[in-house]
Amino acid sequence: MALTAAQKNTYGGTGLALITVIIWSGNYVVAKGIATQLPPVSLAFYRWSLACVCILPFAFKKILQQKNIILANKSYIFWAALTGVTIFNTFIYLASHYTSAINLALIGTTSAPVFVTLMAAIFLKEPLTGFRITGMVMCIMGILFLISQGSLQKLAHFHFGKGDILVLVSAFTFAIYNTLVKKKPAAISGLVFLSVVFVLGTLCLFPFFVYEKMHTPAVNWTPNMILVIFYLGLGNSIIAFFCWNAAIAKLGASGTAMFFNLIPVFSTIEAVLFLGEAFSNIHLISGILVISGLFIANIIIKAPKRHDN
Repeated sequence: MALTAAQKNTYGGTGLALITVIIWSGNYVVAKGIATQLPPVSLAFYRWSLACVCILPFAFKKILQQKNIILANKSYIFWAALTGVTIFNTFIYLASHYTSAINLALIGTTSAPVFVTLMAAIFLKEPLTGFRITGMVMCIMGILFLISQGSLQKLAHFHFGKGDILVLVSAFTFAIYNTLVKKKPAAISGLVFLSVVFVLGTLCLFPFFVYEKMHTPAVNWTPNMILVIFYLGLGNSIIAFFCWNAAIAKLGASGTAMFFNLIPVFSTIEAVLFLGEAFSNIHLISGILVISGLFIANIIIKAPKRHDN
C-alpha cells in the first residue's frame, strides 16, 4: 500500500528528528565536561565559527542570489540568529558552571517542548489537542522517572538554582527559534537560511567573546578540546540543525519539539555503550514512557479529522 503524503511527512520527519536528538544528546554532557577547560562564550564562539567556515563555501553563491529576499526579511533572520545561535547553546554552556549535567538535561528537555507547544498553538495555530497534551505529559513523566531513578525522595530534593534558571532561559529562546523556523519564507533555501543565521548569530557573539577573552586566563588547548569543537561545530550545529529544521517543516514546530524529550534517553544509551554504565529497569521504563508519549503526540494526532466527521 502506497504511503500518503501525511504518512511520508510523519515518517520522514520522525527520522530527521531522531537523528538530531541522537547528535544533541551529547551536548549537555560535553558542556559540563569541558566547563573548567574552556569559558562558555568562547566554547560557543569557536563552535559556531567552525560551523560558518564549513557551511559558507557551499552557500555563498546562493546567498548572493537570494540577497534581496534576505534583506527583505532581515528582522526575521536576526531574531532567528539571536535565539537559535547567540543565546540558546551559550546559556547552556554558562549554566554548566552553576549546575549539574543532570539538571541541564532535565530542565532543558522538559521545558523546551512545553514552551514550543504553547508558542506553536498561539502563533502558528497548531492544534493543542488531548493527544498532544497527553503525549507531552507522558514524556515529562518518563524524564522525571529517569532523573529521579524512580525515587520520589530524590525528586523532592531537586535543587533549582542560578544555573537552572539559565537553562530555562535557553529553553525559552529555543522555543522562539523553533517557532520562527516554521515561518521561514519559502524563497529562502534551507542552506541559505542556516548559513546566514550561523554567521549573524556568531557576529552577535563576537563582542561577548572579546570581553570574555580579556577577563579569563588563556586557554590551554588539548587534542580532546579540539575534537569537542569539531563535534559541536559539525555535528551539533550543521548536521543537527539541518535535520531539525527539515523535521519542523514535516511535523510542525510542536510535534518536532516533543522529540527533545528523547535526549536524556539517548544520553543514557550512550553512557551504557561508551562509558560502560549499567542499564536498569529504570532506563527501560523511562524509555517506554517517552517513546509512548511521542507516539501519541505525533502519530495518532495525524488522524483525528477522519473521526470528527
